[in-house]
Amino acid sequence: MNELIIELTEISPQDFFGQRNENIELLKKYFPKLKIVARGSKIKVYGDEELLEEFDKRFDMLTNHFAKYNKLDENMIERVLTSNGQEELSSSKSSGEVLVHGVSGRLIKAQTVNQRKLVDACKKDDMVFAIGPAGTGKTYTGVALAVKALKEKQVRRIILTRPAVEAGENLGFLPGDLKEKLDPYMQPLYDALRDMIPAEKLEKYIEDGTIQIAPMAFMRGRTLDNAFVILDEAQNTTHAQMKMFLTRMGKNAKFLLTGDPGQIDLPRRVISGLKEALLILKNVEGISIIYLDDKDVIRHKLVKKVIDAYKNIEHQN
Repeated sequence: MNELIIELTEISPQDFFGQRNENIELLKKYFPKLKIVARGSKIKVYGDEELLEEFDKRFDMLTNHFAKYNKLDENMIERVLTSNGQEELSSSKSSGEVLVHGVSGRLIKAQTVNQRKLVDACKKDDMVFAIGPAGTGKTYTGVALAVKALKEKQVRRIILTRPAVEAGENLGFLPGDLKEKLDPYMQPLYDALRDMIPAEKLEKYIEDGTIQIAPMAFMRGRTLDNAFVILDEAQNTTHAQMKMFLTRMGKNAKFLLTGDPGQIDLPRRVISGLKEALLILKNVEGISIIYLDDKDVIRHKLVKKVIDAYKNIEHQN
């Protein structure tokens, strides 16, 4: 039986192994044919030579990630162990840097390979589509990019919008005026902003129009220039809404459209403007389309399992 000995020197073994060696237990799950023993700062691995080489390569990727982010969780371990090994190199070094220094010293950065691809795409192109299921950080990363652009004076304002199509609810039955009706619907956008901008400053930005959060209907007839514009939940736009939105683009504008084609709340037989746009615009120069998947889920680990479970049912139907 072949043996591989790895010693951790630059990083804390206790932090890297996790509480009660939970990260080592995950490695055992992914390499069931190897015997893995962790003691002190050393890991000894026994097994077939080919498997040991694969383990060594993946373990090196994990230690590099930990050294960079000082963090290792179940989602990241799974992403590294199931990636093709080249993904980590496919995004630029700068795309993994801090995007925004958020509230209470929070460092906000792209955490996954595809999120970093999204950062790169927004640097390169003025119109970017970010497509993927719930929890993959599409909107959050987008808002961070918008706040970064505003702070660095690349744009003068941020405009965040969503089509007012509700998941099984009706805005008409909510109490209050139009703003009060829409505020709960726009909550995910407010939540992201509150992580990145202190409350008083955010309130001032909203009052003076530097940051605008509005339903799509408010976009009609406007030319959106010197702005970072995010269309969230774009899968719920119709053909007419999508065309209207895309043609609002003015000078020095960045447009980011996020959506999940698997969560369409439009009436039956109404074609999603997002699905149509992805077909029409896929070969247009200057437009990037970035696909995120369940490997990018950064919410609770159960979210990925829920996505997988529903995916199995939907494939059967």
